[in-house]
Amino acid sequence: MESSFGPELVGLACPIQLDGRLVLGSGSPRRKELLSLFGLPFEVRTADTAEIAPAGLSDIETVRFVAKEKADALVPTLQPREILLTADTEVWMDGERFGKPRDLAHALTMLQRLRGRTHKVITVVWATDGKRWETSANTTLVTMADLPDSWLQWYVDTCQPLDKAGGYGAQEWIGHVAITKMEGDFDNVKGLSLVSVLRVLRPWLR
Repeated sequence: MESSFGPELVGLACPIQLDGRLVLGSGSPRRKELLSLFGLPFEVRTADTAEIAPAGLSDIETVRFVAKEKADALVPTLQPREILLTADTEVWMDGERFGKPRDLAHALTMLQRLRGRTHKVITVVWATDGKRWETSANTTLVTMADLPDSWLQWYVDTCQPLDKAGGYGAQEWIGHVAITKMEGDFDNVKGLSLVSVLRVLRPWLR
């Protein structure tokens, strides 16, 4: 579990400065909001990818593959001195991947399975200038309360869960009400660990 401010980050100036132009390869408003906290200017650039990994990979390997797939799709668009940042976040429980729900009924089914139990939220981040590649993985353990169906249905009907792994957003009311325990990085659960971002951008930071 990578969630500490490691020795490789010691000595960074604050505010951080990037030797190049940052490109966020994600349309997620949550990742955009989190990345903005550093005060670095960046451009958002997206590409459609299948988000399907080969069978037989571990949970972290699966998330790493999908995040790399997103980067591979955007590398051809990079201009000189641009650094691309991509990420993928997935929920895992009992060895099963809980991606983005297909529809509202699927989102409800996911939440019904997750409630009352502990699951993993895994985010993998990649950074590249097209030549050098850096990656970091972060895992958070999340325990959810056993909420009744009526509460889960209300969340699904009102909070647009279809763009969220596992069918829920920890930053929304369900996170405050249903999450009873969290071991690890909260930003990781929201979709982008800022420590992981610093780690992968380290070669390009001044």
